[in-house]
Amino acid sequence: MPNANKRIVFLIDMQSFYASVEKGANPALRNQPIVVAGDPERRSGVILAACPIAKSFGVVTAEALWQAQQKCRHLVVVRPRMEVYIRTSMQITRIFESFTDKVEPYSIDEQFLDVTGSVHLFGDPMQMAAQIRRRVLLETGINCRVGISENKVLAKMACDNFAKKQESGIFWLKREELIDTLWQLPIEKLFGVGSRMKRHFHRMGIYQIKQLAALQPSVLIRHWGVNGEVLWRTAHGMDDSPVSMNVYDTQKGIGHHMTLPRDYHTAAEIKVVLLELCEEVCRRARSKERMGAVLSVGCRGADLAAGTGFGRQMKLTEHTNDVMTLYEAACHLFDRHWEKTPVRSIGVNLGELIPDNVVQLNLFTDNQKSRSLAHAMDDIRARYGADAILRATSLLHAGQAKERARKIGGHYK
Repeated sequence: MPNANKRIVFLIDMQSFYASVEKGANPALRNQPIVVAGDPERRSGVILAACPIAKSFGVVTAEALWQAQQKCRHLVVVRPRMEVYIRTSMQITRIFESFTDKVEPYSIDEQFLDVTGSVHLFGDPMQMAAQIRRRVLLETGINCRVGISENKVLAKMACDNFAKKQESGIFWLKREELIDTLWQLPIEKLFGVGSRMKRHFHRMGIYQIKQLAALQPSVLIRHWGVNGEVLWRTAHGMDDSPVSMNVYDTQKGIGHHMTLPRDYHTAAEIKVVLLELCEEVCRRARSKERMGAVLSVGCRGADLAAGTGFGRQMKLTEHTNDVMTLYEAACHLFDRHWEKTPVRSIGVNLGELIPDNVVQLNLFTDNQKSRSLAHAMDDIRARYGADAILRATSLLHAGQAKERARKIGGHYK
């Protein structure tokens, strides 16, 4: 049984989420090696999810579709349906909320639960986790794995490194047992250590988590500052962050990025997309009743090996969520920093957000008129669809607004 003074936190991960949803919707796919992937003709032919059968052939998430098809000749490819996945994720959240009121989405297929106050109603943590797994499987057809510990970072590592390998799909990672569990793993298994950090540690002679845990925090702080101390604390299972439904309420910026269907070569066609991005960013800012004063524009070149492109930001003269104000500033940044090389992707971000209920009056422009017009356009799009009203430039060959309206998060609905 858990110590009465310790929290009990679950991290629940849906196995091959997108692929599992598709198999649940189509029983004919049940025993087939399926992947969910985008359209290769639009540069989105990347594996988003692969079922366990496909993975047995060596197919992995994030690889190119053509590579996966070489590994498995009879691979079944399903296009993503983001609306369905979002609805299913929300359905799973409601299941979790019947066990505890403290549920924090971590991603579309992972959620944290703090069950400290309700675990006694369902037995012990292992029994509760088993009940949750049965409910999710029965109501959605999706298999999930549960990592259990006393805080979020340990629960996450319990799920990723241990629960996914257990037949039960459940693992309880106890902090007092880290020396025999977590510390025996390679350094790259520590949460927060990516491929680049792994190389740094290897150069220092650190190959296992126990070697990092044995260091003095000052050694890591000297190399990586605050992040070094965070890694040391993570290795020791220290994390005081709460499980909270409001974790994403304080948003620091609103942005939108797009990978283009082909290389764009001219400023004229790139600025068509730039205007559409500003339109979307401002629409989302208005929906959140926010405006910003820092604009960032990022552009990646078509030649990935050469590393062409730029990322720059500028301070606006005043906070705004007006499309044309943002667009004029974005064009200024683009004209100043674009090196006339083909563009593969482009993004816009609005930062330093504040509430939009206080506006600086201007004697020379009628801001209220443009604000009213923008909100009217937002209402039309909310009621009739994102492409119900478009700027004329979006009808040009370079425009992507109509195609983007068919998607959620860059993938088809």
